[in-house]
Parts: sequence; C-alpha cells; structure tokens
Amino acid sequence: MTTQDELRLLPWAGPDGKPCYLSTDDQGGYVSRLADHIEAFQLGMASQLLERSREVLDDETEDVEELHFLTVQLTSALRDVLRVATSRGRGSARAGHP
Repeated sequence: MTTQDELRLLPWAGPDGKPCYLSTDDQGGYVSRLADHIEAFQLGMASQLLERSREVLDDETEDVEELHFLTVQLTSALRDVLRVATSRGRGSARAGHP
C-alpha cells in the first residue's frame, strides 16, 4: 500500500470539490500522463490570463463586467496553479490543500 506522502495530488477535484489523489509508482501510466498534460494546460492558461490582466489594467476604458469576468478567470487559474504547486511540492501544503 502507498503512504499519503507518495500519493500524487491530481490537477482536478472530485465530487464535492474534494481533492483527488493517484496512488501508483508508474510515472508513465495513463492517469499520470493525463495529469501532466492537464497541469501543463492549467499553467499555460494562468500565464495567458496574467498577460490579459495586464492589458485590462492598462486599458482605462474596460468596464466592470470585463473586470469581473477576468477576476473569475484569475481566481480559477490561481486555484489550479496552487493545486499544481501543492502536487509538485509533495505534501508541503497538503494539510491546507486547495
């Protein structure tokens, strides 16, 4: 059996928003590869949103709806990035998992 320290926090939430963990030693398995691809996508989206937020903040004509929409997207991206960081940190922030 695998200990909690060896579990991988996956980049998606389960039912009720609870974290999902992968218990395997197979780094090249299907779920591990899927998680790697999703993490890369999430990090890429966060980078794009950061660039978009710079554009929005520099444009004084942006309306409140645009700012609200961007805030919602940034909040989601930050949650995903924190989950990736927690997963890669191997339990350093597990007690307060995102």
